[in-house]
Amino acid sequence: MRDENLKRVLVVEDDAGVRTTIVTFLELEGYVVDAVASTHEALRLLEEPRYAIVLTDIYLDERTGLDILRAARTKDPRCAVILMTARGTMETVMAATKGGAFDYIAKPFELDALLQTLKRAEASLSANEEEESEVEDLPESEMIGSSAQMVEIYKIVSKVAPTDATVLLEGETGTGKELIARMIHRNSPRASQPFVAVDCASIAPALLESELFGALRGAYTGADRDRMGVFEAANHGTVFLDEIGDIELTFQLKLLRFLQEREIRPLGSARAKPVDIRVIVATNRDLQKLVEEKKFREDLWFRVNVVRIHVPPLRERHGDVALLAHFFLRKYNERYGHDTRLTESGLKAMQEYTWPGNVRQLQHMMERLSILAPNGRIDECSVRDAIAATEPREHGSETLADAEMDQIRRVLAATGGNKSRAARILGIERKTLYRKLERAGIT
Repeated sequence: MRDENLKRVLVVEDDAGVRTTIVTFLELEGYVVDAVASTHEALRLLEEPRYAIVLTDIYLDERTGLDILRAARTKDPRCAVILMTARGTMETVMAATKGGAFDYIAKPFELDALLQTLKRAEASLSANEEEESEVEDLPESEMIGSSAQMVEIYKIVSKVAPTDATVLLEGETGTGKELIARMIHRNSPRASQPFVAVDCASIAPALLESELFGALRGAYTGADRDRMGVFEAANHGTVFLDEIGDIELTFQLKLLRFLQEREIRPLGSARAKPVDIRVIVATNRDLQKLVEEKKFREDLWFRVNVVRIHVPPLRERHGDVALLAHFFLRKYNERYGHDTRLTESGLKAMQEYTWPGNVRQLQHMMERLSILAPNGRIDECSVRDAIAATEPREHGSETLADAEMDQIRRVLAATGGNKSRAARILGIERKTLYRKLERAGIT
């Protein structure tokens, strides 16, 4: 689309004062503007695909801005339609999102904010001409990477998987340690048996023993029935103990005895029973340093450090970013029924980022972008906006609050109102999402 065409705007607004203000402002900013007061006039003008951007109120006459949205997008799927209203509801936002609206803004608004929305629409339309990023032979598994570091990991896994050796996985949070543990299990003789993952850091120290070893009725207050522990439940399979560096010293000795004897004694039981499991452990901490600081038993360290695999952070394997980004984009496009595309500039912005949250952060960002990217195009601008949205912001800014609620509305619309999934995509707790919706008067 040529640059001069990007400046052609249709404004549909039945309030004469508002219409005149918008037209005057946009013309001063260099836009070529046609303005009408009714849906009938707007639909007549939209019979020809002459407008790059349409700015329309929702509640007009016997028809609405949603009818204008449908007409504009039918004639020209690239047309960026911006809806505005003083009576926004979840239903109209969801209808607008499903109809392909570029944005949805609440009245009253600052003219500068409106201008920024139009600038973003222009940038999105320009990006439509940008070359898309493509990769060949996307793998089916989330264990993705062709960098030298990942190839070394695959070589170690191929040798250790067929054995029963204990494996220690070291790496930052979000690097994919559990995926590697599952890959070891899938390629082992135990593949048809259970794989059970335990996050040791999330279980209170007082409960960890009963969680792993089990407990008999009456063993502690509230134990009203026998409880099978993880080790017994996973018999003949694999147990993955994540964040083993957070286990208290008092329990480390009991874990060491289990690893040596392969017997469990449930709380309250006088007898031990044998179990046949493979153990894979992981940590995001430096266990050797913890040993030196007397915070981790040296004998337990020797026992788990049979085969050690270091999982590199994403910032050290930038060559894998393209594969991961395309894999996750395909996954979430299929989940949400979208056709979002990744452009070369968007991929370049991802490859230049340091990814403090590693692969997990990239995964959540691709889910977010598959929903929120303007016109279904992930370009440099949308990537940088998504990165900024996940970084700490100043509080008390009305503009930031408005932008945040706009994203919340869009994600809720895309997830069909599923607040748990929306909270995960937005990177906030579900109770935080409820509080924000309540504060904004949305139920």
